[in-house]
Amino acid sequence: MKTIQFREALREAMSEEMRRDERVLLLGEEVAEYNGAYKVSQGMLDEFGPKRVIDTPIAELGFAGIAVGASMNGLRPIVEFMTWNFAILAADQIINSAAKMLQMSGGQYNCPIVFRGGNGPAGQLGATHSQSFEAFYAHVPGLKVITPSNPYDAKGLLKAAIRDNDPVVFLESEKMYGDKGEVPEGEYIIPIGVADVKRKGTDVTIVTFGKIIKVAQEAADALEKEGISSEIIDLRTIRPLDYATVVESVKKTNRCVVVEESWPLASISSEISYHLQRYAFDHLDAPVMRVTQTDTPFAFSPTLIDEALPNVDRIVKAVKSTLSR
Repeated sequence: MKTIQFREALREAMSEEMRRDERVLLLGEEVAEYNGAYKVSQGMLDEFGPKRVIDTPIAELGFAGIAVGASMNGLRPIVEFMTWNFAILAADQIINSAAKMLQMSGGQYNCPIVFRGGNGPAGQLGATHSQSFEAFYAHVPGLKVITPSNPYDAKGLLKAAIRDNDPVVFLESEKMYGDKGEVPEGEYIIPIGVADVKRKGTDVTIVTFGKIIKVAQEAADALEKEGISSEIIDLRTIRPLDYATVVESVKKTNRCVVVEESWPLASISSEISYHLQRYAFDHLDAPVMRVTQTDTPFAFSPTLIDEALPNVDRIVKAVKSTLSR
């Protein structure tokens, strides 16, 4: 094993797949000459050249459309958006072209394409640069949606996404690019659609994904000091969602708290809550609790940011509520 940054894990995944398959290419804002806005693609232009690592104009709809057309004609593009907030402009190509092409063409055309970039709140960036898009894209049939929480998962899942024959939305937290973690020296793939139990426990199941995993771990540590044992499930893939792992955990713990950075209405936590009451109702000893971002546009004030996001105190209170404490 070796210890590398999250951004390096992503770079290794892309570079290994580009060496393996000449159809794979990377395009997006500042990916080439500038080595990526977050240095994810550092050095890739030197290795692969300007025909496979391509700088684009600041025109998300345009270059997303070019990539969809390229994927329909046999290439396997990786599209980097500087932030998923900008990708709202490309939603027409992602949702109306990439996601629907296989069905609308009667199976004649598919879109093996990865859309990736920074996602979620990352500090004082204001309301238009601080949104989490997991539920937004998971709502769309035809897309696969992935949110890794550490370098190991990021590399294995991105390699799986690049090899997948469907369009994949790959969401990375801007605040995680510098995070370090262990990654194997050799090649490995993590299958899409399989959750990971990050921590075993007996009293409550905490379900989350992305960088909030770290907050959930801190909350579990605090709860453990009070004699409460938490099992933490990292969904990793939001669509397809690994319902079975969540249900099996709740059958053991009989309680569940779902944590996510996005807003509460029509959220991933809403979907999991429905699924648990449908398929694990007899095992629940308390209502499923949710900890989400507050139902408001994201603030610029640091004080309001702290109030808006899931934090250790809010998770601890939710867990204690399920335990009637």
